[in-house]
Amino acid sequence: MAPVSSIRNLGPAMEAAFSGAGIDSAETLRSLGADSAYARLIESGHRPHFMAYLALVTGLQGRPLGECTGAEKAALRARFDALRSAGPHPGTAFERHLDALGVRPPRRPSV
Repeated sequence: MAPVSSIRNLGPAMEAAFSGAGIDSAETLRSLGADSAYARLIESGHRPHFMAYLALVTGLQGRPLGECTGAEKAALRARFDALRSAGPHPGTAFERHLDALGVRPPRRPSV
């Protein structure tokens, strides 16, 4: 099986992040598709980041990151925002534990 980092635009950091979300190969990532895989990443506790999502989408298409501009980038931003708002509360693992215990007021979603 090929590593996640064998996909264009995805390096060791994204490979480690996806591994933490239970996605350990490029084949698994391709079979899930960008949106499902990124949703898993968010669910595993990683803070959503548009450029990472953009790198994933264009990488799965075999395209360089810089090729995505204009209306296509705006449409991907809308998809990313939908994924982000559907995911769990962003933050570090420590912050999520504090939230689960109810020891701090709820935070508004990041923009």
